[in-house]
Amino acid sequence: MLADDPPWPAVNGSRVVFLLDAASGFERRLLEDWIARTRPAHVPPTEVEAIPIPPSRRGRRRLDPRLEARLATGDDPVLAPVRVSWHPGDVDGKREARLSDLLTLGDPRDPGRLRQRWVLRRYPERCRIVVGEPAPISDLRERWRRAGGADAAQTTGLAEFVVRQAALACERAERRLRGARYKVPRFVYETILARPAFRGGVARLARDLGRPESDVARDASKGLREIAARHSPYVIDLTAHLIRLLYTRGYGEALHYDQAQLEALAVLTQRHPVVFLPSHKSNLDHLVLQYALHENGHPPNHTAGGINMNFFPVGPLVRRSGVFFIRRSFKDNAVYKHVLRQYIDYLVEKRFSLEWYIEGGRSRSGKLLPPMFGMLAYVVDAYRRGKSEDVYLIPTSIAYDQIQDVGDYVAEQRGAAKQRESFGWFLRLIRSLRRRYGDIHIRFGEPISLHQVLGPPDPGAEPNPDEQSLAVQKLAFEVAVRINRVTPITPTSLVTLALLGVGDRALTLEETATSLRNIVDYVRRRRLPTTTGLRDLDTPEGLTRALDVLVESGVVSRFAEGPEAVYAIGADQHLTAAYYRNTIIHFFVNGAIAELALLAAAEDGALDPVAVFWDEAMRLRDLLKFEFFFAEKDAFRAELRAEIAGQDPEWEASLPAGGAAIHTLIRRFKPFSAHRVLRPFVDAYRVVGDALERLDPGAPFDEATFLASCISLGKQYDLQHRVRSHESVSKVLFATALRLARNRGIVPAAPPAEPERAALSARRRAFADEIRAAVRRVDAIDALVASRRAGLID
Repeated sequence: MLADDPPWPAVNGSRVVFLLDAASGFERRLLEDWIARTRPAHVPPTEVEAIPIPPSRRGRRRLDPRLEARLATGDDPVLAPVRVSWHPGDVDGKREARLSDLLTLGDPRDPGRLRQRWVLRRYPERCRIVVGEPAPISDLRERWRRAGGADAAQTTGLAEFVVRQAALACERAERRLRGARYKVPRFVYETILARPAFRGGVARLARDLGRPESDVARDASKGLREIAARHSPYVIDLTAHLIRLLYTRGYGEALHYDQAQLEALAVLTQRHPVVFLPSHKSNLDHLVLQYALHENGHPPNHTAGGINMNFFPVGPLVRRSGVFFIRRSFKDNAVYKHVLRQYIDYLVEKRFSLEWYIEGGRSRSGKLLPPMFGMLAYVVDAYRRGKSEDVYLIPTSIAYDQIQDVGDYVAEQRGAAKQRESFGWFLRLIRSLRRRYGDIHIRFGEPISLHQVLGPPDPGAEPNPDEQSLAVQKLAFEVAVRINRVTPITPTSLVTLALLGVGDRALTLEETATSLRNIVDYVRRRRLPTTTGLRDLDTPEGLTRALDVLVESGVVSRFAEGPEAVYAIGADQHLTAAYYRNTIIHFFVNGAIAELALLAAAEDGALDPVAVFWDEAMRLRDLLKFEFFFAEKDAFRAELRAEIAGQDPEWEASLPAGGAAIHTLIRRFKPFSAHRVLRPFVDAYRVVGDALERLDPGAPFDEATFLASCISLGKQYDLQHRVRSHESVSKVLFATALRLARNRGIVPAAPPAEPERAALSARRRAFADEIRAAVRRVDAIDALVASRRAGLID
């Protein structure tokens, strides 16, 4: 007798047919023994039947003809699926598969025939019988018809449907023993292909495209195989162990997150489909999030990955642990779009968790990139058509003390080509983790309910995953805002923020502490999210440790041959340091804009300082709209008011007085931010503005050539000290400035006609002048910083 034998299924006196999901003759005998052992005395053997079905843990085998014969009879017995469930041994109080066992003995949940006998003899508690929920044939036949089967008299195809339902029922029963970690879809390919919506869509596409339906069906079937993940509990466990081995090569063993948040998310995932939308800073992002979820009992997310990552051995491994691969571009492929929509519909309907990067790709600058709308549009469309009563979006920030990828990002910002993903690239990634990079921090923002934002679904709506929908874009924007809101401030990000703000000067330990003091006070005053390591910056010993970590990685240089050590950004390391600064820069942007807008209001000739202040603030908001996520205009004004009130609660009384009163107000700001936060952006924009101003308005425009010329001009300006931030010489910043110029209409798709060229030159000159004015005001803040450093102002 096995441990914890399940009871005989409740069949209310009906004849019962057990469907034996057995992977070996030994398992089949175990199941038959259980049937004989637990059969109630009042149930005669003639009322019990057992029919083997193709084992769900092995390659598919032929159906037993007795099943089709049984389904074709006129009576209505209850079908009860049964399976033998094998479990790993006990490790520290948990039944988890050890890596050594996975690599040497294979999957403990699917042992071979000889190992089954050995496990049962030595560890009988690891072998359990599970009984899936029984169902009468009539119910199954009706479900088959609703799922797309034929008329009630037909049995062809019904047997396969029954087998799939039996396996799914056993999976649900087994999940109660194993936990939610292994909630994975089964028979995805077969289920989606059989759906009326899938088949009907294929038929419509065939008519619309003028192609034979069989050809379209073949392409759709191929596309589904290309996309769909194929989960394996064995690979899920194996991947979790490998992830831990990988990330702990370069980072601390413990991932830092709020366990209570994960527990709350586990409850949410039981009721609704959720979509994790993490920031994307490193190639480790998906892996560490997957591990954090795994070690807290969550099933792996269904994660959208670019088809470029589907290379051996990474592709086959991650596909079996939850990644589904999609093409980079399929805009004009109607069949592929239909397949992807049906796949997303299925995942949402079955309440499986999804994941993808809202930014699309890794950030090369450290800031959150503008969101991509494609995948979100498909999920919103699935919700809108009633595939689920609600869907929750989970903004997720993944932050690192330091990032092993940052060297590649710097090279790309200087114009180098992105490295192509391959097995060799993957080996280089592993080798890059040979030194220590600190800790990894995961934070979850407030979930966003589609029901609350979009209203109730409309099951009768037609499919329309519209990326240009304002609702989709606002959702994506809100996700980005909430990711930024919970991104933790690390010691590395604050130290680089402070050192980049002093230009090329080297600082003693005491000067570095002084430079940091107002910044740290500001962070605490606003109660911004931080890592626990931020407390180290309060003591000389802790600050020395933070600086030494950056010295070890080469980001900061230390000169210790004089009376006391001095620290500065390392030679040619400004873009690296800027990357870490930019991860938290969004917390300081509004303060920086407030400083520049107040300076504009204080200038001679400002007849209405209040109006000038708000006009300049909104102008800067527009100038930087492709760099940062700003609130709607009214909310932005409220944020600015709160920002300045944090420096001086009576500031609005000083503003109308203009001139001296405003300058007095500005001098109260602690810390000053514009020189640290906005300098690299306005310097980079100045390069682009100057380069555009020099262009012949009648000449064809080539983006690649223009950006290369900007890099050259930026290097020249850097040598001439016409730009004061080395990190402003960046292809990423130049490309964003060019995007703004296009938005302003000063980079037309084709050269204008002769009469319009003078007007284009004038608009380009005005654009460059606007940026020069912003640079001039940042210079003024720099002068105030120097005055404070010299003790001339408090």
